[in-house]
Amino acid sequence: MPSDAVLYQAAALCLTYPDDDFRARLPLLREAAPQLREFVDHAAVTPAQELAAHYMRVFDVENQHSLYLSRWQDGDTRRGMPLVRFQEVYRAAGLEFTGEELPDFLPAVLELAARTGDLGLLTEHRDGLEHLRSRLTGFGTPYATVLDAVCATL
Repeated sequence: MPSDAVLYQAAALCLTYPDDDFRARLPLLREAAPQLREFVDHAAVTPAQELAAHYMRVFDVENQHSLYLSRWQDGDTRRGMPLVRFQEVYRAAGLEFTGEELPDFLPAVLELAARTGDLGLLTEHRDGLEHLRSRLTGFGTPYATVLDAVCATL
């Protein structure tokens, strides 16, 4: 397991929709991943509805802040084979991807890295992660600090 496994797991949680479970985990996330404190502190003081609306605004596909890694490399029209590749990596690690999201969903890939130590998908898509980080920074969202922390480890 990589030394940054806790960070990857915490970042995965930070990049999912901020529901009640997310809010309940904020104190644990704050202590477990000090690299994410700026974001976690922001999330803790932001009203739930406001944070949820912000998440939707930031990660709406049309805003060009996609959390689907293959979109950064392959666009929307050539994602079939890359998605198969993601599935193969999950299977090779002994995991079956059964989530509601596609297997290239960044929180799922971060969780894979945290659980297995396999950083391959993250490093293969580092350019896309950097592009997303840059766009989030330009958009002025605290979610950029989560990507800052992840990208700093790759």
